[in-house]
Amino acid sequence: MADRDLSKILARLRSAPPSAPYPEVAALLSRAKLLLLKLNALTPAPTTTPQHLALARDVYEQGALASIRAKDPEAFTRYVAQLRPFYELLDATQSGKKEAAGERNKITGLYLLLLLTQGLYGDFHSELEALSSGDVDVEGDRYLGYPIRLERWLMEGSYDRVWKAMKKGEVPGEEFGVFSEILTSQIRSEIASSSERAYPSLPLASTKSLLFLDSEGAVVEFARSRGWTVKDGQIFFPSAQETGEEEQEQEMSQMVIENTLGYARQLETIV
Repeated sequence: MADRDLSKILARLRSAPPSAPYPEVAALLSRAKLLLLKLNALTPAPTTTPQHLALARDVYEQGALASIRAKDPEAFTRYVAQLRPFYELLDATQSGKKEAAGERNKITGLYLLLLLTQGLYGDFHSELEALSSGDVDVEGDRYLGYPIRLERWLMEGSYDRVWKAMKKGEVPGEEFGVFSEILTSQIRSEIASSSERAYPSLPLASTKSLLFLDSEGAVVEFARSRGWTVKDGQIFFPSAQETGEEEQEQEMSQMVIENTLGYARQLETIV
């Protein structure tokens, strides 16, 4: 009876639109967890049947996805921690079976992206190392490969590639788009720092394209937040002393800016 009721709730959770109010989804999740408690499957144990392990995993996966849609990273992180032992036990009991995977790669890809947006690069690479030790084609996977490519391009300063990858049609799943706003803010900050190192000033219009801002008014507001000077249609950056290593850094920054500006102009041409 509890199994059947739980399956019905899971069907409702899976069919709920991404825009479904979070309190409604949370209420379904609470009911599902009560049923798991009746089945002695709320926490995993070696004696838990594979069927109940899979049901519990599905509930926690739906909870993780709902947390991301609700922009609640703390709840999502808790769900990821709760899922780990279920994945391990299912790996042991259903090795090689497709149904043992569930939404594992999607959840893991989202967790990698969360670590990336939080700047936890050490944890990101630790998680990646654990994945690489298995038999999963990490970079070739739709969900796992996405945050890996973003991290690589961010480290290279290939912000134009990151912008393109964050476009709605490029993300591997709707939940991944939740992080776009956070990454956009981080990239703007990095591009701003590169601009300060690379040039004494830039035209206001170029800065608007460079930072992917919607209006020149937004550029002026952003400039003031950085302590830049706006005068006669130009953005003036704080002067910096350039010698040795700083000159080399300036050349790299100029390359980053030129690549990003080129991509921004291409977008404007397409639009």
